[in-house]
Amino acid sequence: MEITTQMIKELREETGAGVMDAKRALEDAQGDPKRAKEILREKGVAAAAKRADRETSNGVVESYIHAGGRIGVLVEVNCETDFVANTDDFRALARNVAMQIAAMDPKLISPDERAGNTEYEGSDEEVCLLSQPFIRDPGRTIGQLVQDTVAKTGENVRVRRFVRFELGR
Repeated sequence: MEITTQMIKELREETGAGVMDAKRALEDAQGDPKRAKEILREKGVAAAAKRADRETSNGVVESYIHAGGRIGVLVEVNCETDFVANTDDFRALARNVAMQIAAMDPKLISPDERAGNTEYEGSDEEVCLLSQPFIRDPGRTIGQLVQDTVAKTGENVRVRRFVRFELGR
């Protein structure tokens, strides 16, 4: 199958991948856009693993107040540079994570924090933010959402901490 510039453009718009990465993924997927997205996601996860040890000293503190003002969230999401911290993709991630925390009330960031901690009962999906299905797309977890941002930005991204307030609790 011939890979057209329109196919490359559409894949880039959906994934944020570079031109050559999008073209190679479409070639490897023999023109199948769904499979090309999977290939790019797999490459992004591999690239993210290589970046996991990089320092994340920049980022944003995002706030979210749920309708009616009964629930509020502050979340710190970090990245490597202030340039990435100011991108729309990074800001959208921080906003989505804050809304997730407001809606799902996680207690910990990741299952790693749970090791030896018997304070919180329930599955990782109930207790750990990164294991929770994303409220806007339950087919993906918050961890996958973070990894997608790592793949798009080329930087290590980390949810560092959060606090959730609810009236009467």
